[in-house]
Amino acid sequence: MTGSFLPTLSAFSLEGKVALVTGSGRGLGLEIARALSGAGAHVLLNGRDAERLEARAADLRAAGGAASVLAFDVADRAAVRDAFARIARDHGGLDVLVQNVGQRNRKPLADFTDAEIGALLDVDLSSALILAREAARLMLPRGSGRLITVTSIAGGHVAKANDAVYSAAKAGLTGMVRALAVEYGPQGLTSNAIAPGFFATETNAGITGDPAASAYFENRTPLRRWGRPEEIAGAAVFLASSAASYVNGHVLVVDGGATVQM
Repeated sequence: MTGSFLPTLSAFSLEGKVALVTGSGRGLGLEIARALSGAGAHVLLNGRDAERLEARAADLRAAGGAASVLAFDVADRAAVRDAFARIARDHGGLDVLVQNVGQRNRKPLADFTDAEIGALLDVDLSSALILAREAARLMLPRGSGRLITVTSIAGGHVAKANDAVYSAAKAGLTGMVRALAVEYGPQGLTSNAIAPGFFATETNAGITGDPAASAYFENRTPLRRWGRPEEIAGAAVFLASSAASYVNGHVLVVDGGATVQM
């Protein structure tokens, strides 16, 4: 009886695939990279700290996975072009792009300068469009590929005061994902998003370490707890795999039910 499940399980395999995960030196990006590697993909770890990335890649290889480092700043256009040229040269193409880089600056909109708005939108939204374009250029000749973008429940599901620029950028990513699903779908590429809720990552350490603040977010979630970073993994593997071959233009919310609780 057990053997009858194997064809379904094999649909989640990423054996032989090459996946680039941006912002994968820690937090959700690292957990996504670990999961893709565990499913068989050769994962390219990205970030700006090459030393940190090398250590994480070594961890993945020690666990039996395939991983290498591609350190660059997603906001550096020349570095992006060079990185994708290296992917084409060293790996012959790209099968999966997971965009996980995002900056946040929580303060009232009135306190933002024009330059600060532009800088945040450049990293969180403009760079995502450029990376998607470059990834698609490698995927289109093969007639297949997975464009996966990490957005947020703040990108169209819920909103909080003093977070307008970040929310606008994440909502823009949702629009991008849907537009690319339509643009590239006829050519065999899928475009989807993962919208995390409240996860206990290094970025949120200041909140999780504050009992009152942490309790607020726990009570906002029907599961009454923060998400563990590794709980993002299944969503990423699913969307990257052939199990999601007919999923296109979708935003997969992983939030413990926070967006459905009144």
